[in-house]
Amino acid sequence: MNLDAIIIGIIQGIAEWLPVSSEGVIVLLENNVFHNFDNLEQLLNFALFLHLGTTCAAIVYFRKELWNIIKWILNYKNAPAQEKSLIHYLIITTAISGILGIVFLQIVENFEESLTQSSKVINILVGILLLVTAYLQFKSKNQTGEKKLPTIADAILLGLTQSFAALPGLSRSGLTVSVLLLRNFDKKEALRLSFLMSIPIVIAGNILLNLNEFNAETSMLLAFLASFVFGYLTINWLLKVAEKINFAPFLVIVGILMIIASLISV
Repeated sequence: MNLDAIIIGIIQGIAEWLPVSSEGVIVLLENNVFHNFDNLEQLLNFALFLHLGTTCAAIVYFRKELWNIIKWILNYKNAPAQEKSLIHYLIITTAISGILGIVFLQIVENFEESLTQSSKVINILVGILLLVTAYLQFKSKNQTGEKKLPTIADAILLGLTQSFAALPGLSRSGLTVSVLLLRNFDKKEALRLSFLMSIPIVIAGNILLNLNEFNAETSMLLAFLASFVFGYLTINWLLKVAEKINFAPFLVIVGILMIIASLISV
């Protein structure tokens, strides 16, 4: 179990910065290889906990910018228009994606409980959602823009988009970056906004869903530590990779293989 946890933590630390759905990868591995959890709810909560490790890595990486945001929140009246725009964006995206994300999780968990072959259904679900992620990445592949200040409309749309990332297979960064590009944001700014908006929602999600049931087992702590360490070591390089490479073909292949394999084994 400890070795499994370290491996999963390393994968989370690397996959988080790429538009390939780290949550989907974790669910697939746990569901088909490690078998450490009894149901989808436990799996999703564990995946959310691992996101806390990479979120801590993102906090360290963006520490100067986050500190500036905190200072302007405390001195909101005197904040420049650009900083106020970013504060509004983070508050709105967090509120919308938090509420809807919990709703989507409940739907997925109830859907699983009504089925007898949940393992195969989970694989098919993840495969389909990987294809959805790939479609959005293909659609935004050649988008270029110069927009840097998010509007209220952008915040509402991105809050809705991020909420869908609660579903395993839908890459949070892949979805949000693709939508930001389609909204004519600069690629570098889209990546920055995507990961800044992930920080408050992951922290809030763990407080609401995992705090009461947190179990400080060695395996959990090792998984968290691995995701943090590898997340911090790889964030700078992999964000540059994500900026240059389109992972949509990879997602299409994996998604189709998962669906076919699950259907054949029925």
